Amino acid sequence: MTPARCRQARRAPRVLFALAAGCALGAALAAPLPPAARAEVDALLNRLQSSGCEFNRNGSWYAGAEARAHLLKKLDYLEGKGQVQTTEQFIALGASASSMSGQPYLVRCAGKPAMPSAGWLSSELQQLRTIRAPSAPH
Repeated sequence: MTPARCRQARRAPRVLFALAAGCALGAALAAPLPPAARAEVDALLNRLQSSGCEFNRNGSWYAGAEARAHLLKKLDYLEGKGQVQTTEQFIALGASASSMSGQPYLVRCAGKPAMPSAGWLSSELQQLRTIRAPSAPH
């Protein structure tokens, strides 16, 4: 074996270790939303789906079920990158604008003008939290 081949053979375990460590670090960073935040996101997406409102993405209008499916894919992507830990982060990073075009998402409900999805979702989140908040003792 040549001296160069010997050096390569000695480096191989270090390279493999570095690759394994990088994969482990990536897996550690990829984390699902905490259960409370996941419950809120699921409730928001269920509200969007059942609202009868339409969702605009890149100039096309979609029904609530299609919007929910799309936003769940974005949530999966963001969780895989370890980029979301709160409902607000999901709204800001995944549910407010197209990552491809940068165009804001819109929500249009019957009889009302279209509005940015971030505003619609944030308003719905506040309503959910008000409903779920324990009532204060009198």
